[in-house]
Amino acid sequence: MPTPDDTAQTPPKETGLTSVASFAGLIAIWLFFITFSVQNFVIPSASMASTLLVGDHVLVDRASLAPATAWARLVPYRPLQRDEPVVFFRPAPNAVGDHDILVKRVIGIPGDRIHLRHGILFRNGVAQAQPFATQPTAANYNPYNDDFPAIPPGNSTGAAATATWSVDLPAHLQGEDLVIPPGHYFVMGDNRANSYDSRYWGLVPEGNLIGRSLVVYWSFNTPEDDTNKTSPAERVVSTLHTTLHFFDETRWRRTLHPIR
Repeated sequence: MPTPDDTAQTPPKETGLTSVASFAGLIAIWLFFITFSVQNFVIPSASMASTLLVGDHVLVDRASLAPATAWARLVPYRPLQRDEPVVFFRPAPNAVGDHDILVKRVIGIPGDRIHLRHGILFRNGVAQAQPFATQPTAANYNPYNDDFPAIPPGNSTGAAATATWSVDLPAHLQGEDLVIPPGHYFVMGDNRANSYDSRYWGLVPEGNLIGRSLVVYWSFNTPEDDTNKTSPAERVVSTLHTTLHFFDETRWRRTLHPIR
């Protein structure tokens, strides 16, 4: 027969209501973490190749770019730095009026003076060694793209620039440099010859920033036009293809690949 001490040490049984409450608490913590700390993002184009590939699924740190607050002292807040990959809302809307979510690399922060000469970035008068960036060749050299901002966007080589940026750009020029104003960033893709970026639609306001890209948690071999398949039938076919080829078309070597 159990003694009084044995009875006192027996832990109470968990009721169904307690289990539900514990589960709900875990869900609440997870939703808070997903909503305010990290976000999933899928790379839709080759503009950041070879740093990021089409079909890379990345985790984005949203918390460290948010303004520091007294109630979140443990969040490692720090301002955006040069050469960091960043996820943001593109300031210029697309053809249907939506602001795309993009990932590019920060080339200039407020106060920086930048220009490109034959694809080489000069920042504050110093040529930058950027091994992550592809350089132009004789076959793909573009004066507007690779000697920015020496060529005005209004001529034929700069025809792809938005009308708003064509008007705003001259106000930020000092000599051969583009000077980044307070509260804005200049971004470019690592695949410099195939990147629609700040050279074409302008500066990214601080309010458009979403977060830092941290790690590739899953990478699947995906065609670049997959994001254009928006009809229900096309999405079903795409989902079915991913399901059937999950193992043989997943880029396993990129799993948990850090983004730098």
